[in-house]
Amino acid sequence: ILIDGISTLLHTIPHFEIAGFSLNGTTLFDDVTNNNSDILVLDINMPEKDGIEVIKEFYEKGFPCKVIVLSSYDDLKLIKEIMRLGASGYLTKKCAGENIVEAIEAISRGEEYFCKTVREKIFNTVTKNNPKLNKYEPNQNSILTGRELEIIILIALEYSGKEISEQLFITTNTVETHRKNIMKKLD
Repeated sequence: ILIDGISTLLHTIPHFEIAGFSLNGTTLFDDVTNNNSDILVLDINMPEKDGIEVIKEFYEKGFPCKVIVLSSYDDLKLIKEIMRLGASGYLTKKCAGENIVEAIEAISRGEEYFCKTVREKIFNTVTKNNPKLNKYEPNQNSILTGRELEIIILIALEYSGKEISEQLFITTNTVETHRKNIMKKLD
């Protein structure tokens, strides 16, 4: 069902071509080498070989295409492991429908891509592990305000201005004002 849904969606994008699909990790290598794929959308849970084994073997054999992981798991430890192995993107299945095209386009431009759910999980982990960031209180020597620190963190996590405004419950104009102030203060 997932493969059919993604295939149907990607067939609507004129500059995308679906080179094929595999139902298990063992046949995947033959399928990829036979069709010269640029980007591989890979599930973690596959029969015979799981996605982590596939990624390891994939890069050990020197396949040139990039990998986007699509998974129902949003465990940060797993996400870090997958990115360490060389994957270029990570999407949860909940957000795949609305983000798969954006992810493929970003990765084809050489960028990395994390869906909003994953970015929020990373953001929450960063702020929970650092009491200063959790309270968004600048230290005594900081020239930035707490709100400016919040915005810098979200910018670093690749949130758009609109996403920052939604996350912090402020207008996009306020976000832009804070960006300008940050740029001025940091020269």
